[in-house]
Amino acid sequence: MAASSANLNVLPLDGDQSERLDQALSGLSPDQLHWISGYAAGLAAATSAGAAAPAGPAAASDPANSMTVLYGSQTGNGEAIATELAEAARNQGFAVNPTSLAEYKPSQLKREQLVSFVISTHGEGEPPDDAELFHEFLLSAKAPKLENLKFAVLALGDSSYVNFCQTGREFDERLHALGGTRLAPIVECDVDYEEAAQGWVTELVSQLPEIINTSAAVPQLRAVNAPPRFDKHHPFAAEVLVNQKITGRDSSKDVRHIELSLEGSGLQYEPGDALAVQIENPPALVSELLDVLGFAADTVVAIKDESLALGDALLKKLEITAASLGFLQAWANILDSGAAGENGLRTILESEDRSALTELVETHQVIDIVRRFPATTDAQTFVDGLRKLSPRSYSIASSQRANPDEVHLTVAAVRYTAFGSEHWGAASTHLADRLEPGSQVSVFVEPNSRFHLPANDNADVIMIGPGTGVAPFRAFVEERDERGAAGNNWLFFGDRNFSSDFLYQLEWQRHLKQGRLARLDLAFSRDQAEKIYVQDRIRAQGADVWAWLQRGAYVYVCGDAKHMANDVDSALVDVIETHAGVTREEAVAELKNLRRDGRYQRDVY
Repeated sequence: MAASSANLNVLPLDGDQSERLDQALSGLSPDQLHWISGYAAGLAAATSAGAAAPAGPAAASDPANSMTVLYGSQTGNGEAIATELAEAARNQGFAVNPTSLAEYKPSQLKREQLVSFVISTHGEGEPPDDAELFHEFLLSAKAPKLENLKFAVLALGDSSYVNFCQTGREFDERLHALGGTRLAPIVECDVDYEEAAQGWVTELVSQLPEIINTSAAVPQLRAVNAPPRFDKHHPFAAEVLVNQKITGRDSSKDVRHIELSLEGSGLQYEPGDALAVQIENPPALVSELLDVLGFAADTVVAIKDESLALGDALLKKLEITAASLGFLQAWANILDSGAAGENGLRTILESEDRSALTELVETHQVIDIVRRFPATTDAQTFVDGLRKLSPRSYSIASSQRANPDEVHLTVAAVRYTAFGSEHWGAASTHLADRLEPGSQVSVFVEPNSRFHLPANDNADVIMIGPGTGVAPFRAFVEERDERGAAGNNWLFFGDRNFSSDFLYQLEWQRHLKQGRLARLDLAFSRDQAEKIYVQDRIRAQGADVWAWLQRGAYVYVCGDAKHMANDVDSALVDVIETHAGVTREEAVAELKNLRRDGRYQRDVY
């Protein structure tokens, strides 16, 4: 967003200075404006200290008076916290350089003196895609000694996974082992991370005057009268325009195409971004849970400073479709207090073999735990063991250029039977079953800078998106058409059956006929005796895939992280090894180079 003199507090400047500043800032991006703010702070600090004025950008990143903030973020939360830390430090007059680990050269680490890391863990202990190469470097023998480094680590994770915050822990332990000095113990955050993250930011910024050699705070330019910004704390109430089933009547899946109105919100998004949706739990599940526990829905409980009925708390405030590690520990404590014999849940939690715990977390909802390990407790104790219900994110399936004031989603409703009872996904059934045209749902945009189209419209793109992973590629093709991009588009799509699961079939066929798709390769796994998946189609078309890569094509993958993403990785390595005539190790290295260069991007979950 361009800045203008109409909305900047520039009272210390005379008219001519104000006009020149306005001209200089016009058209700059938020990241560029943040950089200028930090540079100006460093310039002011050096000048007020009697030093010569810095001659160029390097002065603002002088290790003696600046902090580097490095972030690795799978969903954008880490980037948001890193930005918050940078802004808080700048407001105190310190020069700060926030950088994605995808853009940071690992060799620079040995020259750093003060670094703050905001690092998430993806799935079962994996680093986020933008931190993968740095993580590999840091844990390797190539990592340098870091005796001059002071560091702090904020770890983000999801306690519904056994290896909670694993990547952040590895960063913290390895940096310390290399000689670095901790500014503070690592802070580990669950999906309800705001309070812990804010405390970490506040504590770190409060230490800066003692750590960084700089002058007193420098007044910063402030934007005033800005339009309202909708985010996690202030979501937008979007009206539902369309809720349409797009799988056939014989399909084993219920996939919905959902269109929401953003009219009047000012929300902007790019293809590849995600839309976060604030949801409610399935009412039937809430009723079952109350019955199993023997609690009345109108029992009053407290969640932090708010008192409300237990039924409302379970419906709107608390996570009950995922059994987090925190809840398992809390329920084990309840079992301990009343158990006359062995506590089976405690045995699983404390076993050195983590396979049983992994299976428990992956397959059990809260109601399954309380049924399998029955115990008696009061409503408040039960509530205290649950974590906050968090928004759910969906890849956006539309281009805003092609659909002004709208955003589209592709949602697979999760319904299944387990342990003798029906189960539901919280977000997917909220969207599919309980939102009709005209109703409203609270949303906000989550930018994903690691999964965007190439700036060069002449570049070719290969898109690999089985199932609902095809959603962002619907947006990609719409966007490239609106931009008049000359580059070719190639889509690999797969699902179970052609007749019932070919999502957006008519659209893809129209795009192919009209030239917006240069190629379309399909893999329907259950239409023949031998199952065929997208990775099989990639190998079959390996010569052409390699030819496109040699021409500079970008590769995008979206969908299941546990199986599909790894299978596609292996298929691409096979393609490079076979058609480039290199060793397996060289093919793996080439794929890593593509990822480092931004030509291989993944949005997997």
